[in-house]
Amino acid sequence: MVFVFATTIIIIDKQENGENDFMLTRVAKVNPIQPERTLIAEAAEVIVKGGLVAFPTETVYGLGANAFNDDAVRKIFAVKNRPPDNPLIVHISDLEMIHRVALDVPEKAWKLIEKAWPGPLTVILKKRREVPKAVTGGLDTVAVRLPGHPVAIELIETAGTPIAAPSANLSGRPSPITAEHVIKDLWGKIDMIIDGGETFFGVESTVVNVLHDPPVLLRPGPVGVEEIEAIIGEKIVVPEWARGYAEQTVPESPGMKYRHYSPVTPIILVEAYPGNREGMIRKIKEIAREEKKKKRKIVVITSSENNRLYEEEGIRTVVIGSSKNLYEVARNLYRVLREIDELEVDIAISESFDEKGIGLAIMNRLRKASTLILKV
Repeated sequence: MVFVFATTIIIIDKQENGENDFMLTRVAKVNPIQPERTLIAEAAEVIVKGGLVAFPTETVYGLGANAFNDDAVRKIFAVKNRPPDNPLIVHISDLEMIHRVALDVPEKAWKLIEKAWPGPLTVILKKRREVPKAVTGGLDTVAVRLPGHPVAIELIETAGTPIAAPSANLSGRPSPITAEHVIKDLWGKIDMIIDGGETFFGVESTVVNVLHDPPVLLRPGPVGVEEIEAIIGEKIVVPEWARGYAEQTVPESPGMKYRHYSPVTPIILVEAYPGNREGMIRKIKEIAREEKKKKRKIVVITSSENNRLYEEEGIRTVVIGSSKNLYEVARNLYRVLREIDELEVDIAISESFDEKGIGLAIMNRLRKASTLILKV
């Protein structure tokens, strides 16, 4: 059942929740630039009382809890079915708040913070003992960022506490870039969803560990490797698992272990070696023909530039954006990964993209979402 009262939607979903047979999920639609303070105050009260609130950031929607409330943080893991060794990111609303969760912030971290915050960059720091081990996956470090979204900042400020938040989706599924995605995965399971419209970047924040020498990229995102290196004045390490080819045994941040961002539909990712985009297209067409011979329904995830090359052969496509505008591709990525499940095809075949800048984040997500990777 759904009840609508002005800007607040109340969704009732019958669940097994102790003595009650349902949980109320309130969905509050707010202005993303100047969020209504009364609605943010409602959400902040939920956080203070130990509840869970999904809220927009400039990257994806997060599922937030009071970072100092161990019980509330553990609810996040239960609701998402998230492995307990997969750390969360602590979101703060100003630079002073960093000292409530972290110790001994190194100079390299401050260089990045001064240039990239508020924004889609997370830094790994030494944690204060007040931060529950549930937040950090049992580690003595904590992932921290100051988001660049008015709704997120207002929520943290009003709650008066740092907020621990992973993406607001079921573990392993594509991350949510709209409130509708959150509702599909989590309604009836959490207390409140703040609907601030579509997110801007569409992929999660860049995560870098500045405690290592040299610093190590843990997860690529909107802030590219090139930008980080320019800010700190040195090269950083980009391991194979940061590119999406493998998993780290002990994850230091989200997105480093376990299959992520995956639709139900199997994906074959066809990666083009530099200068071999034509070979990539030929291989995708070849796979599509073979699958059609087997009477299997297929769809190709393609750039707008290549779309007609598949349509000419009667191959079904989903356009993810222009290969000349990788920010557009990133913003559409999770929408497309969710959309291919709705198409009810047997298999999806995806093109690859240039790994420069945000392109590395796109390829990281595609590799982690794929069932098979072919290089041509």
